[in-house]
Amino acid sequence: MDYGWIILLLAIGFVGSLISGMVGIGGSIIKYPMLLYIPPALGFAAFSAQEVSAISAVQVFFATLAGMLAFRKGGYINKSLVFVMGGTIVVGSFLGGYGSKFLSDSFINITYAVLALIAAVMMFLPKKAQEDMDFTKLKFNKPLAASLAGIIGIVSGIVGAAGAFITVPVMLVILKIPTRVAIASSLAITFISSIGSTTGKAMGGHMLLVPSIVMVIASTIAAPIGAKISKKLNAKVLQWILAALIVATVVKIWMDILT
Repeated sequence: MDYGWIILLLAIGFVGSLISGMVGIGGSIIKYPMLLYIPPALGFAAFSAQEVSAISAVQVFFATLAGMLAFRKGGYINKSLVFVMGGTIVVGSFLGGYGSKFLSDSFINITYAVLALIAAVMMFLPKKAQEDMDFTKLKFNKPLAASLAGIIGIVSGIVGAAGAFITVPVMLVILKIPTRVAIASSLAITFISSIGSTTGKAMGGHMLLVPSIVMVIASTIAAPIGAKISKKLNAKVLQWILAALIVATVVKIWMDILT
C-alpha cells in the first residue's frame, strides 16, 4: 500500500472538510478539483471524473453529518426548511447519482463547472435577509424551495456534490434566508441529499473503497472543527470565504474545459 497516497488523500479530505464545516457545504466544491488535479500533479494515478464524484458523494455524507451534529445546539437549523427542501433534493440526487453512470467524464465536469459558475454569480448578488431576526419565526416560499431543491438534487447528484455549494446561495439570494440559518440548515439538507447521491453512485458501480474510507475519516475529524470555527466568525466573513472558494474553483475548471 502506498502510504504517501493515503496521506495525500487524508490531507485533501481534512482541508476540504474543515472548510465545509465553516461555510455549510459538503466540501465537494473544494475536494472535487483537489481529487481531480492534485494526485496526478504529484505523480500519483489520476482519478476519473466518475470516480471523483463517487468518492465525493460518500465523503459528503459523513462530513455533513458531523457538521450538522456540531451545529444542532445553536438553534440555527430550521426544521421546516430542512423538511421541505430535503424531501425533494434526496429524490433528485438519487436520480442524478444513478443516472451519472450513463454520462461521460467530460459531461460530468461541465455539469460541475456550470453549477459552480451559477453559485459564484449568486454569491455576489445582494442578500436581503434580516440577519438579526427571530429565527423561530422564519417564513419562506415552500413550493419554490421544494422545486429548486429537486433541480439542485438532480444536477448535484451527477457530480456527487450533494448540492450545498449551490443550495446556500439559493437560500441567501432567492429564499432570503439569514446566513447562519442557511449554513446550518444546508448541512442538514445536504446530508439528506447525500443519502440519495451516495446510493445512486453505489448502484452505478463507481465506488472506490479505500479512498472513500480515507476521506470519511478525515471528514469526521475536520468538519466539526470547521463548524465550531464558523460560530465565532462574522456572517459577512463566512459569505466571502464561500464566494472566494467558489470563484477559484470556477476559474480553474473552466480554464481546463476551454483549453
